[in-house]
Amino acid sequence: MKIVLMSMPDVAPVIMHEAAFHMPNCGIASIGANIDNGHNVYIIDLIRKRRQIKKYLTRTLLKIRPELVGLSAMAWQYETCIKLIRLIKHLLPDVKIVIGGYHATLMHEEIAASEEADLIDFMVRGEGEEACRRLVNALEGRDRLEDIPSLSYKPSAHATPGKVFVHNPRGGLLDLSRLKPPIRDKRRLTWGYHIMNSKIEVLETSRGCTRNCTFCSMQHMYGQSFRTFPIERVLADIDDIYYNRKTRWIFVADDNLVLDTERVIKICDAIIARQYGKLNLIVQADCITMSKNEEMVRKMAMAGIKSIFLGIENVSKKNLAMAHKGNIVDASRKAMELCHKYGIMVVGGLIFGFPDDDETAIIENYQFLKNIGSDAAYCQILTPYPKTVMRQQLMDQGLVTNPNDYKWYNGIWANVKTRHLDADRLQYLVWYHRQKVMGWWEPSERIRSQGRFWTSIWLYAFRPILQFFIGRTLKKYGWQGRYQRAMKGQAGVNVFKDLEEFNS
Repeated sequence: MKIVLMSMPDVAPVIMHEAAFHMPNCGIASIGANIDNGHNVYIIDLIRKRRQIKKYLTRTLLKIRPELVGLSAMAWQYETCIKLIRLIKHLLPDVKIVIGGYHATLMHEEIAASEEADLIDFMVRGEGEEACRRLVNALEGRDRLEDIPSLSYKPSAHATPGKVFVHNPRGGLLDLSRLKPPIRDKRRLTWGYHIMNSKIEVLETSRGCTRNCTFCSMQHMYGQSFRTFPIERVLADIDDIYYNRKTRWIFVADDNLVLDTERVIKICDAIIARQYGKLNLIVQADCITMSKNEEMVRKMAMAGIKSIFLGIENVSKKNLAMAHKGNIVDASRKAMELCHKYGIMVVGGLIFGFPDDDETAIIENYQFLKNIGSDAAYCQILTPYPKTVMRQQLMDQGLVTNPNDYKWYNGIWANVKTRHLDADRLQYLVWYHRQKVMGWWEPSERIRSQGRFWTSIWLYAFRPILQFFIGRTLKKYGWQGRYQRAMKGQAGVNVFKDLEEFNS
């Protein structure tokens, strides 16, 4: 069977310009790799084809003529996903469509009852490797749809009158030691993955998180669990990326790498022993664990971890309690200090828009992030993601201003109001005080050491030019005028004009 798996072209440029980094989707690459031998599997990351989606897919799909196309989408990517399915069905009317990812997992019942349900043949909820493997086999008569856990499918009308989708029970979590490494060879039809001017690849060392943050959808995908890949598999993945793909930058997709500190140290020791030259790792971690384990932080730096995303979230104890984060303010400060002590760059994450936030709260959060020396800022507005505890709390308080149009649910847009700020005012103040408090980005020595070429271009070329033109705009239109222009540009980031004819 010929199978094409694709990820969405939509991006969320929270840190920098949408063209600055494009990473492969590890999820679809893993699903493709674990389909049984004997099938032709192809991977397409549409983030690499944002300017020519229709042209590229028309040429590629008509050449391959797949019998099954799989698409993975987050909530804010789902509208684009449906447009793509309409395009695919226009090109190949008989092709079977399967969707998966967070949105299909959380919203399968709503999707089954929607107008677009006619376009979709199957949905995979949760981890996709085993369900997709068995789905392919079932389509060839070697398995039964009704026996595949976590699969939603359409039975024949005769078998189940009046029922559009049957949702099989969710399956158990997968044994990660049995999974094959993700596809990174020529079956991946798109290429050019990068972070600034450097090649980048993605790997996993674990799945899941034992934290219970109320704003997160993770538990719907994996439950409150934490499972790890064997260290030997992790090292084999790094070998593949380093030696076969000739790539020196790796993003580790784990939601929280450091939940098992002893394991992190073992992985770091193994990486150090292999003596990879110029290996650079980017990871995500929680502040509390990082703040309490200096030896682990030291080993992480020795192993090549150059950048860490830390979820600082907020400086308000009340807001942190609502998010089930605990009082992590001191831990955030300590974690930042330890990372900087060992030369690790930190991207500090903040969330604005909690129920009691006012303008002063926004300023205080930005000031805290700047004062503790965060190398870069990942700042989002609280988003009521489907099925989360936080969404229900905000809905109960009447604070969700956009409950259903998920294309704005990427963390950049205000879909909520607070008791002191309406959604428009919240949106403006988060943008405005980022400019006023954080100011123009000044690359730290840690960042410069990792990319002197592109940081020099930013400091001596792009930034002066931007300062000139933005200063002129500010003088002519004021802060509100500049804000309107910035938001208009932001609103157009994920508009793909060549797909608009497939909008309905």
